[in-house]
Amino acid sequence: MNLIEIVMLVAMAVALVIIPRGWPGLWMMLGIMAIGAVLGHVGWGLLLLAALVAGAAELVEVLIVRQLSARYGGSTRTFWGAIAGGAVGILLGFPAPVVGPATGAFLGTFIGAAITTIQEGGGPTAAARTGWGAVVARALSTGVKIAAAFVILALAVTAWIAT
Repeated sequence: MNLIEIVMLVAMAVALVIIPRGWPGLWMMLGIMAIGAVLGHVGWGLLLLAALVAGAAELVEVLIVRQLSARYGGSTRTFWGAIAGGAVGILLGFPAPVVGPATGAFLGTFIGAAITTIQEGGGPTAAARTGWGAVVARALSTGVKIAAAFVILALAVTAWIAT
């Protein structure tokens, strides 16, 4: 491995670490691999495979969140409330360096789903149930994204070792 590949590997490791914090680490990893492809350190086929892995992880995330939202009594509107709440939570949690964004994302997801449920006429019990479902979905989908990130990282390392 040369210096460029080491820097790219470190950048990909950083991108992996930010996934639980709600940031688009998969897409950052894909961007780093694209730079590697342009520089001739990664094959275009491998880049395409990594893009398919990232896309599949995003699709699975949406399916998990939709499925669990419905299972815990949430509506489509609750789904979007959870997404919006999670995004706001990430931003509000950002000042706390390590756990702030991740904690904010989970709390925001819960609050967004719960508020939406209450706005739809559900009571506190229904709001707590849909909020909990959204949090479980966020945790599972984060796990899927981290697994996908490890696959992408393994693809990149394999490509760099092979060159």
